[in-house]
Amino acid sequence: MDYPIQVIFLIVAVLLIASIVASKLANRFGVPALLLFILIGISIGSEGFGGIEFDNPQLTQSVGVLALVFILFSGGMDTRWQSVKMALGEGLLLSTVGVLITALSVGWLAQAFLGFTWPTGILLGATMASTDAAAVFSVLRGKSVGLKGKLRPVLELESGSNDPMAVFLTLGMIQLITTPATQLGDLLVLFVVQMSLGLVIGILSGYLMRAAINQLRLEYDGLYPVLTISFVLLCYGLTTLMGGNGFLAIYLCGLVLGRSDFIHKNSLLQFHDGIAWLMQIIMFIILGLQVFPSRLLDVALVGFFVAAFMIVIARPLSVFIALAPVRMSLQEKVFISWVGLRGAAPIILATFSQLAAIEMPVPIFDLVFFVVLVSVLLQGTTIVPVARWLNLYQPDQPTSSFFNRMLEGEQFKSYLIELEVSEHSNLVGQRLLQLGLPQGALVVLINRASKIIIPQGRTTLQAHDYLLILSPPEYHAILRQRFAADAMVTELAPPDDATSD
Repeated sequence: MDYPIQVIFLIVAVLLIASIVASKLANRFGVPALLLFILIGISIGSEGFGGIEFDNPQLTQSVGVLALVFILFSGGMDTRWQSVKMALGEGLLLSTVGVLITALSVGWLAQAFLGFTWPTGILLGATMASTDAAAVFSVLRGKSVGLKGKLRPVLELESGSNDPMAVFLTLGMIQLITTPATQLGDLLVLFVVQMSLGLVIGILSGYLMRAAINQLRLEYDGLYPVLTISFVLLCYGLTTLMGGNGFLAIYLCGLVLGRSDFIHKNSLLQFHDGIAWLMQIIMFIILGLQVFPSRLLDVALVGFFVAAFMIVIARPLSVFIALAPVRMSLQEKVFISWVGLRGAAPIILATFSQLAAIEMPVPIFDLVFFVVLVSVLLQGTTIVPVARWLNLYQPDQPTSSFFNRMLEGEQFKSYLIELEVSEHSNLVGQRLLQLGLPQGALVVLINRASKIIIPQGRTTLQAHDYLLILSPPEYHAILRQRFAADAMVTELAPPDDATSD
């Protein structure tokens, strides 16, 4: 059914507002927001009250890949480098060895009990082997979950870095099934090439993006988000065209950029956090549209069986084997085993098998979707209770500095005023101590020809200087009057200890 553009705008606006309200309710009641986003999509779909007919796996896959790219980039930017260094070994073991063991475990289950062949069973396992970055970031950060030790960085690093392994295994098994002549040796070479290119291009893209942001000196601040979006698309597109792993590249790109210093860093972090939320909403709503609830009922029994196996056996097995060389307590390993949240990534990977028309005893998209729902509903809602039960929960600490939190507050911003010394102003050639500023007003810095000058007593003003002044809002009108072109300056004798610029 075709809708006028005005109706489409209205539908999109209502869905976004409903999703925002749902995220607020989800945080209040301890339900993962992504679950409500999916339910919104299901409710407006062909079998819901909305009646929107949608059955397009190709579009679902494309939108999902685009969304994951921006979610992974934002997750990389928000990940603190100190946390990465602290959790690097555990995160890499879980994102490689853990993913492989999960895929093999589910493959055995599917082959032994569900009528799958070994190749299709391992394909099913590979599809569901990764924990989902969107799900983990949403739950841990959205609910401000505080965890002892390095549990949180381990979980975030694992979820942000295990998609590449899952993508490789999924596409590799599809190639083995559809092209029988493919040898395991070919897949090993492909693995090395994909990961190496993803590693190199991702790191280089992060440094190149930082250099571009700092060196271009764009005239309009609004172009900086456009620049970063361009680099995100460039990084992923170039990596995949060259045969590399784009998901690994884009996560590393965000990680490198996030640990760097660049202009407009706080605003760009907030912008990409907003983009990541928008992508989550769009992705989960479309995934909800793509599913048919009646088909979920057909796979419910098998889905419960697979979900229970993954939660109780496959995930703990992969965690305990992967982390065997690591010194961690039993409680920590049990908790990591429980927080094996599945989300959008497995559902999107299921569309690859669906589009490849690989025959399976159970429709893979519906089965994976059902398992994800069980995982999010059961594991996502019990993270805090399980952490408390295992004595691993602690109050969350603020992640940003006091200065950054002040800048984010409107009350602090209202005390700052920026004024320019015009070319014909009477202030040109005057010293700061001669300005006669109101008591309580303080010049905190001077921007002169894009250079920062620390103001001192005898600093002499020049034309087109920009002064950042900290003062109570009621003095702002007086300050603007003092900086008018025809304002008179009261001569004040500087104290003997005043220093020069």
